Amino acid sequence: MGELLIIGEPALMAERQLWLSALRQERRLSEHTLDAYERDTRQFLTFLTGHLAGPVSIKDVHSLKPVDFRAFLAARRKEGTGARSLGRNLAGLRSFLRHLERKGLVNAAGAGAMRSPKQPKSLPKPLSDSQALTVVSHDAQLHDEPWIAARDAAVLSLLYGCGLRISEALGLRADAIRAGATSMRIIGKGNKTRVVPLLSAVVEAVERYRALCPYHLAGDSPLFRGARGAQLQPGIIQRAMQTLRGAFGLPVTATPHALRHSFATHLLAGGGDLRTIQELLGHSSLSTTQVYTGVDASRLLEVYDRAHPRA
Repeated sequence: MGELLIIGEPALMAERQLWLSALRQERRLSEHTLDAYERDTRQFLTFLTGHLAGPVSIKDVHSLKPVDFRAFLAARRKEGTGARSLGRNLAGLRSFLRHLERKGLVNAAGAGAMRSPKQPKSLPKPLSDSQALTVVSHDAQLHDEPWIAARDAAVLSLLYGCGLRISEALGLRADAIRAGATSMRIIGKGNKTRVVPLLSAVVEAVERYRALCPYHLAGDSPLFRGARGAQLQPGIIQRAMQTLRGAFGLPVTATPHALRHSFATHLLAGGGDLRTIQELLGHSSLSTTQVYTGVDASRLLEVYDRAHPRA
């Protein structure tokens, strides 16, 4: 009862309880999510009691404007709340206000007009050098069928050795890579074309697969085939990587895409230039490459000081 007297008038708190019950019974949200929504709305109403100098009524909620929600988020941010939690705070409030709006009690436009806080970009988790080399090696592949083991090694070698997206690797045509080739042309996102150098180890992995593949690989047909001859699908390689994770004790973050991250990160660690790595990855923005490789500000300044003619 203390909460009713402190942060909200009985009619509002009763509606809040009905909303939480509906989330549990009708939408079957997890207890973790329900606890978070209960806490989020309690914090908001507690804030409003100070903001409005008294217990909050349904009429008060009806009168809220975007500036009131911004004030709440600013107060939470000042307390050290991160962007992800702030986004969830706002999501919980919007859900509660939509409940009230459906009953004709308030207008939820104020909360709806609020933009969710910008979420921080999570840094990728590359494999170590030794982990990446193990994953792409022919001997590490665990499939009983030799040509499929060779195929998987070739695809993974392209991801780590050339920094290809999995869609780019699986979209290669049969004549894209030939013995002795030193580069190949890739059509990436937005139909942007880039030239990617080919390591001899990558070419050898592809040629080993080509020699063992039971299907005719020529011209404009797909280079990489599934067991029945159709174009290889990403899920097959993802499952192969999952098997390798279990066999070699790799972290759950060791995915096919992590090999592309590893390509960029290991190049940078070896002294590679950010602009060159950007071109190899096919990124349109250098800031994307920065996040992709986990580069901090000091590393950017180091590259800038070394490379810029006016530095």
